[in-house]
Amino acid sequence: MGLLKTSHGEIETPSLVPVATQAVVKTLTSEEAEAAKSQILIANTFHLHLRPGEEIVKSAGGLHKFMNWKRPLMTDSGGFQVFSLGFGHDLQVGKILKYFPSPAKILETKILAGKQPKSIRITDEGVYFRSPLDGRQLFVGPKESIKIQEKLGADIIFTFDECTAPLSSLEYVKHSLRRTHQWAEICLKEKKSKQALFGIVQGSRFLKLRQESAKFINSLGFDGFGIGGDLGQSKETMKKILGWTIPFLDESKPRHLLGIGYLEDMENIIKSGIDLFDCTVPTHYARRGIAFISSGTINLRQSKFLKDKKPLDLKCDCFVCQNYKRNYISHLIKAGETTALKLLTFHNLYFFNSFVEKIREKIKQNKL
Repeated sequence: MGLLKTSHGEIETPSLVPVATQAVVKTLTSEEAEAAKSQILIANTFHLHLRPGEEIVKSAGGLHKFMNWKRPLMTDSGGFQVFSLGFGHDLQVGKILKYFPSPAKILETKILAGKQPKSIRITDEGVYFRSPLDGRQLFVGPKESIKIQEKLGADIIFTFDECTAPLSSLEYVKHSLRRTHQWAEICLKEKKSKQALFGIVQGSRFLKLRQESAKFINSLGFDGFGIGGDLGQSKETMKKILGWTIPFLDESKPRHLLGIGYLEDMENIIKSGIDLFDCTVPTHYARRGIAFISSGTINLRQSKFLKDKKPLDLKCDCFVCQNYKRNYISHLIKAGETTALKLLTFHNLYFFNSFVEKIREKIKQNKL
């Protein structure tokens, strides 16, 4: 258990950080996101730079006032978009490979030193993107990322980095890591605000590079740490990577695992020493009609739920489970009503936050 203090309140750790990409948890108001037990949210620097633009957010009094969120906020740096709009898009892979290709496919898709993604261009100064909205060219480097994040005004901000993709070669990751470390130093020099700045550890699935990165980032005096990049071919590899990394990070400072947070991961990553972790799973699954319940998941798009008069989860005390039944929510989904997405999102987020709350209780009782 830990307590992270910010100017917008305290966060009990470990904590899930729900994703509010465009300054909103999709389908929920800020009041509803808080009622679902969210302590802190993370918004996306790249997307808010695209629209409405950081100047508009700043003129509104910063993200907190703009979105009427009174609790702590994070913004990422835009580094994840280097992955998602780059090699992640090209190879159709996530941060952990859901499948590992055959040896022949590995040779075909391996990211070698000097290789560039199709849609973006990565240089030592920063990254050239094409706007997914109108195709115009954009440039974001460490200086630009910090300036944007300062104008957005979140409590916690991150250094600009290259989030490497699975199947990156050792040579590619070595070069990328050198660049990411240079960017981390630039971010520190550029920051003029009182916001907490977290440095990001990279190094892919390579032990020596992960440890080199952890030692280097730890030496720079950041307020906390992000652990980013691809995390190997399995959850076992992810566990190893955390084991290589965390011992070299100051234990008095918070450690955030970027982009990971399935229910089955939570106890393991928390045992490894992670304090904060962001994840789109509860909201993303809700928009597909899937509810998380004590026994697993149910898909409300299935017609059998039109005759099911039970709440989503008999053990859940969220307002959705107290007031609505599966048959009604299933009907709303089939009728294309957006209220279904709101009800499922609220329940899933409440369920995930309650799950982490129980882990915090276990820690208090020395059971974890």
